[in-house]
Amino acid sequence: MNNTIKLLAAVGASIAVGAALGVLYAPEEGYETRKKIVKRGKKLAGMVGDSIDEGKESLEEIKDILQKQLNKVNDRLAKV
Repeated sequence: MNNTIKLLAAVGASIAVGAALGVLYAPEEGYETRKKIVKRGKKLAGMVGDSIDEGKESLEEIKDILQKQLNKVNDRLAKV
């Protein structure tokens, strides 16, 4: 679980740095560049947040499945 979160954070940070560098090297005025950085940053933050939410939901589903399986095993062991 921690590795997945670290991977998502690394990918998000890489995308953010790449986007920021691309905008910074664009031949536009500073105001327009800052405006684009803020806009892309907000978009990226939303995408990362959505990915994290989806990951949490998937982990909850896996947890529920594993809990049910564990309960079945415990029930069988109790009968022995």
